[in-house]
Amino acid sequence: MSKEALLIFDTTLRDGEQSPGAAMTREEKVRIARQLERMRVDIIEAGFAAASPGDFAAIRAVAEAIKDSTVCSLSRANENDIRRAGEAIQPAARGRVHTFIATSPIHMQMKLRMEPEQVIEQAVKAVTWARQYTDDVEFSPEDAGRSDSDFLCRVLEAVINAGARTVNIADTVGYNIPQVWGELFKTLRERVPNADKAVWSTHCHNDLGLAVANSLAAVQNGARQVECTINGLGERAGNASLEEIVMAVRTRKDLFPVETRIDATQIVPASRLVSQITGYVVQPNKAIVGANAFAHESGIHQDGVLKHRETYEIMRAEDVGWNANKISLGKLSGRNAFRSKLTELGIELASEEVLNTAFARFKELADKKREIFDDDLHALVSEEMITPENEYYKLVSSKFHSETGELPSAELTLSLGGAEQRTQSTGSGPVDATFRALENVAGSGSDLLLYSVNAITTGTDAQGEVTVRLSKDGRIVNGQGADTDIIVASAKAYINALNKLHAGPERVNPQL
Repeated sequence: MSKEALLIFDTTLRDGEQSPGAAMTREEKVRIARQLERMRVDIIEAGFAAASPGDFAAIRAVAEAIKDSTVCSLSRANENDIRRAGEAIQPAARGRVHTFIATSPIHMQMKLRMEPEQVIEQAVKAVTWARQYTDDVEFSPEDAGRSDSDFLCRVLEAVINAGARTVNIADTVGYNIPQVWGELFKTLRERVPNADKAVWSTHCHNDLGLAVANSLAAVQNGARQVECTINGLGERAGNASLEEIVMAVRTRKDLFPVETRIDATQIVPASRLVSQITGYVVQPNKAIVGANAFAHESGIHQDGVLKHRETYEIMRAEDVGWNANKISLGKLSGRNAFRSKLTELGIELASEEVLNTAFARFKELADKKREIFDDDLHALVSEEMITPENEYYKLVSSKFHSETGELPSAELTLSLGGAEQRTQSTGSGPVDATFRALENVAGSGSDLLLYSVNAITTGTDAQGEVTVRLSKDGRIVNGQGADTDIIVASAKAYINALNKLHAGPERVNPQL
């Protein structure tokens, strides 16, 4: 018996970006979108077009770059938002507008200050506006998990009649449990008269650690689209994890009458890329993509796996891409090989000048590292994609001193908008001294929330990848830096965060 298609709607670039400090540049969004396309994701939600001119431009850039996946923009249920979304997706081969309005009593009363009938009227208007730009319109009742089911039925019937092709039921606050969530889908699909005219979708948050379980319960009760993110990235406790949804459906074919078109071998490369760009490190015991996901410490387990893999492994590591971080280039590799490798990784540099700079840095790295891996190249290129207008602070040179019995110190030369300035400081360690020296110049007044070090690849010559999270006046930014010298990587990460603080206004993010 043939199985139905389960559509994978990835919202890493929109909902995932709402994680504190995880905001992405236009170039970073395009890189991740290209990887999602290689993975054969059905729909890529590229952002919220009305949030800022930068987000609008990023969605448009993704729409121009992506040919195989549908590109989607989120919008609130008002005319301005929808028109911005429609304009942003205009270049896409296939575009979607995703509009939403709250339907729970607490949201309608406290946030919208609207009566239920007004909400239905506005929802229908929103779908009608969106259909002026595309036939592919998705509607979501925000906080559906706490909404009255009778009212939900009325709203959903109305928006389907207005032309919504997809209706997405959102557990916005992660309140539900699998049995209740599955039953809600069953009830809605039975009671909405025109339910068969739309694809039913589920969007779950992970506040109780149940986003994946709830999503799968929805699938078992008729949902044929799942909204999810790479690594489960998202605000608060995150969203349903794409890799867990895909592999659960694939591994338990006996329970799910659906199949996805995802190329699972691209899962680990996607996970690493998102982690590298956002600075959100994947925990080692994370299912599917964690470093220990296929590791066996117990002697009994090791013995069983050696005798027959399926004694303790329900999936093969290579099926999800764990062999993908192959050695790519070395110090004798030329410019054409470097360019070809970047193309293979879905990386397009802005100009020949940027390529030349990146190639020169690649050669410097090759002199320090015997083997260069795909992840090394992603880290290297991330720094080259910083645009000049967003790079007020730039590291010119550095000198660090650390000796037993002596106070560690750091001496740095920085470029501030093109003018060089020297700074120095001491600290409890060389990293502390470096950050103090930077603040002597920047005077940002920010609080350091996170300092994290992660090895990009194995070996003592591996690049260290540092994430710094700064907070100022309620705004949170992440900075990343990579280098074989961990102190230099730390300086780069702090400077990257300072540049983001310097770059300007916050975005406006809706909840869904």
